[in-house]
Amino acid sequence: MLRSSTQPVAPNSAHSATNSLWSRMRNRLQWLMLMALACTLPQVHGKGAECPIVLTDVTGQTGIKFHHNDGSTGAYRIVEYVSAGLALLDYDGDGLLDIYFVNGAPLEQESVDSLPRDALYRNLGACKFADVTDVAGLGDTKHGLGVTAADYDNDGDQDLYVNNYGNNVLYRNNGNGHFDDVTGAAGVENGDRVGAMVSFLDANCDGQLDLFVGNYVKAFLKQSTTMTFRGISVYPAPLTYPRDTNTLYRNMGNGTFKDVSVQSGINAHPGTAMGGVCFDYDNDGDTDIFVCNDMTANFLFENDGTGKFKEVGLLGGLAYDITGKAQGSMGVDCGDYDRDGWLDLMMTNYQDEVPVLFRNSGKGYFDDVSRLTGAGVSALRLVTWGVGFVDFDNDGDLDIFIATGHLEDKVRMQDDSLRYETTNILLMNTGNGKFVDVSSKAGDGLQVKRASRGTVFGDLDNDGDIDVVVLNSRRRPTILRNDSANDNHWIQIRLRGEKVNRDGVGSHVKVVAGDLVQVAEVHSGHSYQSHSGMRLHFGLAKHDRLDHVEVQWLGGKTERFRNISVDRKVTLVEGTGQHQTTTNSEK
Repeated sequence: MLRSSTQPVAPNSAHSATNSLWSRMRNRLQWLMLMALACTLPQVHGKGAECPIVLTDVTGQTGIKFHHNDGSTGAYRIVEYVSAGLALLDYDGDGLLDIYFVNGAPLEQESVDSLPRDALYRNLGACKFADVTDVAGLGDTKHGLGVTAADYDNDGDQDLYVNNYGNNVLYRNNGNGHFDDVTGAAGVENGDRVGAMVSFLDANCDGQLDLFVGNYVKAFLKQSTTMTFRGISVYPAPLTYPRDTNTLYRNMGNGTFKDVSVQSGINAHPGTAMGGVCFDYDNDGDTDIFVCNDMTANFLFENDGTGKFKEVGLLGGLAYDITGKAQGSMGVDCGDYDRDGWLDLMMTNYQDEVPVLFRNSGKGYFDDVSRLTGAGVSALRLVTWGVGFVDFDNDGDLDIFIATGHLEDKVRMQDDSLRYETTNILLMNTGNGKFVDVSSKAGDGLQVKRASRGTVFGDLDNDGDIDVVVLNSRRRPTILRNDSANDNHWIQIRLRGEKVNRDGVGSHVKVVAGDLVQVAEVHSGHSYQSHSGMRLHFGLAKHDRLDHVEVQWLGGKTERFRNISVDRKVTLVEGTGQHQTTTNSEK
């Protein structure tokens, strides 16, 4: 389905055949121009040279049997192809990252004997996992999309929130390996809506994690949306439906939440939310919200510090790409790729659109530097979803991973140059503000062809480098072990708040090792409808000691920690100036 440039033929389609032909010619010209640009970008590896990043497909060794179901029945409902995300969390506090997979489901559930369900896999170490869904009290059977995790009740363990088509689910972690569904008591069902991104954040800096729930479109099960393209049935585009507003729940501190969407200003802006991230874009000490809207202008909700928001996406340079076009925005991650102390954004999108690297100018706006840096140029003809800023080779700068895959398996009948299952993309940061595509040289994990969706990043085997988990539509997931060989150093940092929220969500961490200075922020929710856990990972290159680590606690003071050794996981405790080496417990 060529929705970004050629809307499927429908009774109310605004695109004529002439416009469709011109759009395709324009996209082809753009592709040729971008390929010419790619030839001028730095080539850091000659023919036959080894790549410093190696990702190995170890899916078959992990014991993970989860199989994603998008609920498709041939009716081409829009909620099918947008499923789903996944989450990394240490649910049992043993120091190992576990995986929660979100599943889709048939929408006419009464006609199905056995429903697909979400799954929790416990990390046993050495990239081995066991399905603990039943014993953990999980296994939601609604059509899932987004998920995130955080300690919303500040009791020391990770809770889960799942964003569905239909009522959402809040699972409270009891701390004994079991979760309780407390959705009704907490008041966060969010009604009969199409879920999307979801994030915990402390919107008013009161030490309690609030909840932002993105909503996609107003689509109803019985509503007919049959569309065709060249006589072939296709999925409808989001603009076929009315836009929906997003939801902000205020944590009342007693196990319940209050819907403050209207008074916070969030409700005033309907859109088509897909991915998003809550982060402090202007370094003013509070958490703002970026929302990827599919085929409409993106939102940047600026926080005034009290939990009231003003939408400034256009002024901030994030509403559209450099051409002034609203993209089919999908997922996003944020990180300081150029190490200037300001958090940048990398956003994925639809085919014939270059994934956008938004560089934070530090002056209240972002610049689209996608073409200037080479970030995403090679993804032009692909549909892109999950994304992450990750230092895969521990050299001290952030690389980019992009998950790809089309909407459905008949796409080749619409355009024989397109494929449903495609390989993912790895862009290596050259250290001088440029990126180079090393996908073909970075191990067999980048040769796997799937229709990928949500993607998360974490050190699954606790060996000091970052691995990857990809949820694939209609397939088993892909688990990529980082086998990069180098003697670079690293540090992984977990925050423990005492006065601020226990996970330190929204807090900034600065790591100083000689002339290498890096900044990162703790997030709950990013990529495409997913969550990568609470650990912050910093590659240190050849630096074998840290000068200090500085934490700007959200809504609190700035605190400096010293005498931290490298090549280990540490927990920094608010108000103590002390750190704890975490080997067996994250609590």
